[in-house]
Amino acid sequence: MSITSILQDVFGYQAFRGPQHEIIEHVTRGGDALVLMPTGGGKSLCYQIPAIARQQAGQGITVVISPLIALMHDQVGALHEAGVKAEFLNSTLTFEQASQVERRLMQGDITLLYAAPERVTTPRFLAQLDALQERGHLSLFAIDEAHCVSQWGHDFRPEYRALTVLHERYASVPRIALTATADALTRADIIERLQLQEARLFISSFDRPNIRYTIVEKREASQQLLRFIRDEHMGDAGVVYCQSRKKVEDTAELLCDNGIAALPYHAGLDAKVRQANQDRFLRSEGIVMVATIAFGMGIDKPDVRFVAHLDMPKNIEGYYQETGRAGRDGEAADAWMCYGLQDVVNQRRMIDESPAEEEFKQGLRGKLDALLGLAEATDCRRVRLLAYFGETYAKHADAPGRPKLGTAPSGGSAAHEVASVGAGCGNCDNCLQAPEVWDATDAARKLLSTIYRVQQMSGFGFGAGHIIDILRGKATEKVVQRGHEGLSTFGIGLDLSETQWRGVLRQLLAIGAVAVDAQAFNTLALTETSRAVLKGEVPIRLRQALAKPERKSRRSASPSSTAKTPAVLDAAQQQRYAALKTWRAEVAKEHNLPAYVIFHDATLVAIAQSAPQSLEQLQGISGLGVRKLEAYGEAVLAVIEALEVG
Repeated sequence: MSITSILQDVFGYQAFRGPQHEIIEHVTRGGDALVLMPTGGGKSLCYQIPAIARQQAGQGITVVISPLIALMHDQVGALHEAGVKAEFLNSTLTFEQASQVERRLMQGDITLLYAAPERVTTPRFLAQLDALQERGHLSLFAIDEAHCVSQWGHDFRPEYRALTVLHERYASVPRIALTATADALTRADIIERLQLQEARLFISSFDRPNIRYTIVEKREASQQLLRFIRDEHMGDAGVVYCQSRKKVEDTAELLCDNGIAALPYHAGLDAKVRQANQDRFLRSEGIVMVATIAFGMGIDKPDVRFVAHLDMPKNIEGYYQETGRAGRDGEAADAWMCYGLQDVVNQRRMIDESPAEEEFKQGLRGKLDALLGLAEATDCRRVRLLAYFGETYAKHADAPGRPKLGTAPSGGSAAHEVASVGAGCGNCDNCLQAPEVWDATDAARKLLSTIYRVQQMSGFGFGAGHIIDILRGKATEKVVQRGHEGLSTFGIGLDLSETQWRGVLRQLLAIGAVAVDAQAFNTLALTETSRAVLKGEVPIRLRQALAKPERKSRRSASPSSTAKTPAVLDAAQQQRYAALKTWRAEVAKEHNLPAYVIFHDATLVAIAQSAPQSLEQLQGISGLGVRKLEAYGEAVLAVIEALEVG
């Protein structure tokens, strides 16, 4: 069976997407590959189709190295639904179940075997691979989430380093490594650690045009989040990331108290509670998961409509990976983040306090600076995001739900002007409402002068709040006690609000003109870069904070609706769609699988639109392969017929 036949007959898709065909053809022929493809781009098919094709050609089984049990379960379940012989070996299996899988493995009765890196590198598992190799039954290694091998990756896992044994021990077996996120430094590390120097590199566009990027200044973060969900995503599935476990639990409780179905997820929860919460998120509609970064990698839920960050991630890779969990189905989705001065301080402190070598810390600071640059940007977010991964943004056809670029607001004064958006994407906050910017160079010099004078007078530094109090002429008890009301800079910053001064300080931290001394209670200090700013050689231009950014909801359904239907369907089609979703939910529950593993929403929409009357009319609908047609075709027709009879 050709790879195109496998795509159509097994998986029910009529055509390959992007570079899939070239990758699959290369790997099927036995070539090594490193694949960088965004979340939702179809990475899994890049090794699943070669696995099927190579086994049909008598070349044996494919071993998939995956770091997450939940991902293994869902992918194996989806392959079973498609009629593919796939299994996993992990801690959820009983001894008897694991033994049965191992017997089938040695008998060649499995096409794809999923296992974690810790298991793959054990002497027992390697001995089994040796036996398969001797019989010529070891076909392919697929290393998923390959960024985990790199110390520069946003989710480094030491156990991935041991996977070098695969090339050393089984040099003749092809390997494909896949990741959704890797900058040039991480790519180089992956190639070196996994010995993929001879592999072909496939880099897809990192652009996710259906995702709208919005970054706002943190004021009352929890209330900002609440308004965002209420206004635009009530009843939608979403993920909210927080830095601390306590914040996760507090935020989940706040959302629940305000009528939003939310669940917490962090490493401190009991394992059974975590699993139950994750299962409910995957198998139910309209659940918001509030989590630390312990949650998310490998989560395959296609209808996540938003990802929100209440705290700033560590780097752009982490931000991109996490936001990429939204809108995997290609429909309109939001990536929303609020951040503030304390986020910058906390991230800097964590790097500075790290026991790592200074060279490594410098690398982390550089990555953080890139994210700060994205957050403070006044031009197109998408252009900057793609540039980080070495890609030049090319405007293309509008994605579903993607608005046209509107007219930038006019007006301004000598102190404020409208930022030039340039060749923007039309689907980020800066493009949709061009921010006003102001020249903060003079303000930056005043702030740096105050830090210098305070340290000169007292012999040690002070925190951000104290410095801003001096600038704004606030004679607090602490200011008076230290005699700082006598400084020449006392009160010279009354023209700016505290929020604006925090913005200035945030920018100075971002460019390294101010340092935070974590050992001295987060006090501020000058750096080598400060001198150039004080001399006026480095211009500081900041975005003017908006009272309330204008946003147009892209949802046609009522904000309070919890059972949303696609706007492309008419009344009769929506009725069919609702009935099909009810039927799918029952089947998914019976099979103990997420509903999207049975059929994606897009498949149900296509069925609802076409109202098929026979199995022949069902053929060719995307997502309906031969096995699913045999398993569910008659039941789907019965659902349609029951509505027409009724």
